[in-house]
Amino acid sequence: MIDFHKAVERQHEKWVVIFTTYDPLEAEIIKDLLESGGISVVVRSSKVRPYPVNIGKMGEVKILVREEDKDEAEKVIEGDEEA
Repeated sequence: MIDFHKAVERQHEKWVVIFTTYDPLEAEIIKDLLESGGISVVVRSSKVRPYPVNIGKMGEVKILVREEDKDEAEKVIEGDEEA
């Protein structure tokens, strides 16, 4: 069940793209890595699921985090030991 107050709160947060890939598996791995560190993640893709089209922008998979988590998330992705 979705918590209404959390959903409204989330709408007002600013999300930024920190990583773009064309590989959905890579996106899921990065998402899991960030979430395991307590960072909220949204994965967005323009792909149409039944069709395996990976041309240009249609093939992009973007990983977004809250603006305040951007620096920490980038450190995690880069493999920085202090993150």
